[in-house]
Amino acid sequence: MKSVQDDTGKRYLLLKHSTDASLVRDPTTGNECYIQNDRLEAVDEESALETAARSVDEPVVTLLTNVHDEQTLGLLIELAERGPLDVRTLLDAYDLCESDLHGRLTALSTAGLIEETDIAGHRGYRITEECATALEAIRNGSTHEQSE
Repeated sequence: MKSVQDDTGKRYLLLKHSTDASLVRDPTTGNECYIQNDRLEAVDEESALETAARSVDEPVVTLLTNVHDEQTLGLLIELAERGPLDVRTLLDAYDLCESDLHGRLTALSTAGLIEETDIAGHRGYRITEECATALEAIRNGSTHEQSE
């Protein structure tokens, strides 16, 4: 499977190539259609798998590619629910040493999922809008039932 784009720049996954037209799939909608070959060109800088990943909203992709364990995901959820929180509160409330917390906060900040803020004169963190959007998307799709 290859990535192709039409003459407008829209990217597709090439499913079947024939003499005059090719069957392509829109990675965002999943719709399949035939497009004339003279309107298509190969996209060498993007793999077919990267094109397929375009069906996921960018904030969710950012979350998925930057959160590698449940503790980091939990940290984002806690910042979403309780935040913004200062660093002392984070160290006192959760089972993370200072270097682990600092590493996670730095990685999340670099990814644009959290941002530094001032809380009563102390350094703190809050989630970004992009992170809030991603968390909402994955939590709405969750089958986890909340106890009341």
